[in-house]
Amino acid sequence: MISVDPASPTSPVEQIRSQLAAQIRAGQLPADTRLPPVRQLAADLRVAAGSVAKAYRDLESAGLVRTARAAGTRVNPGQATTRPLLGAAEELARTAQREGLSLSEAQGLLAHAWPRAHAGGGSA
Repeated sequence: MISVDPASPTSPVEQIRSQLAAQIRAGQLPADTRLPPVRQLAADLRVAAGSVAKAYRDLESAGLVRTARAAGTRVNPGQATTRPLLGAAEELARTAQREGLSLSEAQGLLAHAWPRAHAGGGSA
């Protein structure tokens, strides 16, 4: 499902949050899918339960999941990314790989382009 790299400069909370968010957006975790209980996922990933709980709270704040005591944490409906956006992301990944970029380099490139695309209303 997901993994945490203890050597990564990215916090375990952000690694968990970003991987789950990506799986939800990609439709790998469809609506109403129940996420593992906090303690179980923490044990599986060998991280503190507080890290998983914080990641789940962040996902809930973003509207990607909902939490109820009896039902656990479940994916909210309507969170999957549209096919055109997913296709564009896959094309970006293929192009970055052809250019020899690592995932973190491609993410950095996207982060650099993000504000430029927003300010320019389109292309970076």
